[in-house]
Amino acid sequence: MRYISTRGQAPVLSFEDAMLTGLARDGGLYVPETIPAMDPSEIAALAGLSYEEAAFRIMRPFVGGSFTDTEFREAIARAYAGFGHAARAPLVQLAPNHFLLELFHGPTLAFKDFAMQLIGQLFQVALERRGERVTIVGATSGDTGSAAIEAFRGLDAVDVFILFPHGRVSEVQRRQMTTPAEANVHALALDGDFDDCQARLKDMFNDFAFRDAVGLAGVNSINWARVLAQVVYYFTSAVALGAPYRAVSFTVPTGNFGDIFAGYIARRMGLPVERLVIATNQNDILHRALTSGGYVTSGVAPSISPSMDIQVSSNFERALFDAYGRDGAAVAQLMDELKGAGGFAISQGALESLRETFASGRASEAETSAEIARTFADTGEVLCPHSAVGVHVARQHLGKTPMITLSTAHPAKFPDAVEAATGLRPPLPNRMADLYERPERVTRVANDLGQLETLISERRAI
Repeated sequence: MRYISTRGQAPVLSFEDAMLTGLARDGGLYVPETIPAMDPSEIAALAGLSYEEAAFRIMRPFVGGSFTDTEFREAIARAYAGFGHAARAPLVQLAPNHFLLELFHGPTLAFKDFAMQLIGQLFQVALERRGERVTIVGATSGDTGSAAIEAFRGLDAVDVFILFPHGRVSEVQRRQMTTPAEANVHALALDGDFDDCQARLKDMFNDFAFRDAVGLAGVNSINWARVLAQVVYYFTSAVALGAPYRAVSFTVPTGNFGDIFAGYIARRMGLPVERLVIATNQNDILHRALTSGGYVTSGVAPSISPSMDIQVSSNFERALFDAYGRDGAAVAQLMDELKGAGGFAISQGALESLRETFASGRASEAETSAEIARTFADTGEVLCPHSAVGVHVARQHLGKTPMITLSTAHPAKFPDAVEAATGLRPPLPNRMADLYERPERVTRVANDLGQLETLISERRAI
């Protein structure tokens, strides 16, 4: 299995090298050269398996010779051992033909744990084998950062620096990043929004002297291994509802496009997915792009669903790559226009290709709060604001095909928004009950590449 860049000018890599590299050296994102398919009998055979065994079967073709079967099975087992539900990703029925996929039973109470816990295990195996040390730098709108810190804290071969937008994440999200005491993890509160954090991250990867000097590696959703790990729960949930003999649809609360792109990969692999519905909050650039054909950035408006407060959705580049017939030069041109002019027009052919797979919708702040209240009153299910955006949009797309809405975070991560909508303040799980008492360790940083690179160079272990 070989991996190529969406911009067509970077070296072709193995799975392990693509995972450790993160962002391609031409600024693009790595994708598989080919998508391995599962035939209906293989999909049907997933029924009744443990989540871990299903994960092994679904992901194994993408790994190639990078890990042995034993190494990969053991990494998967370690990754999900700490999850708080035996099913790992259980389904809950909200209404006829509408189901909620709970993805918040991992150690940091968000869907990012499914990928990050596995990446942490695979990084450790690969780095120990190579005798290397890396510096992981990540940008987060809330959940990726805590998941990365949880996955890599205390590891000998890794230093972790997480950039998050100062004052624009929930208190629980912030504390999950700032309270770990391990010396190899560093929380950096950047003056700006998530798009600024993500831009500085990409700047660091494109500064090859710095990148090589510190052994830079990335675990944002730009990392292909992140996307791959998320493919699994599309299969397990669809099979639970009758796939491959029955089609399903998914609605996905979407900011950086990584989670819904995993659904697209599942569809390409042969899972009978009728429709993938992009659910956006008031920062609705993806909804606007799909409806108008223009991907044009505007200011980010802070919301009660902060992990979706994004205008530059990095993984959308992967979808564009396929929509443009895997033309790396065309994608590179679009990304140049985005960086230079703040947007681009999607060609008619590419737009039609995207619309064949994706639908979209948006939820305002008022609609998000109303959905939290409505779902709680109707079902007793307490939604986080991001999940509420998904449920609100999913209601607009219900039909004869079962709809699965991804519930991306535990409501206790956003207690103020949930309490305002329901009158109920959701408690943290017992294992995190003292989170508000733990001392914080955080560095506030300017939105300045030079200062960031100096800080990281000085603080990483040599």
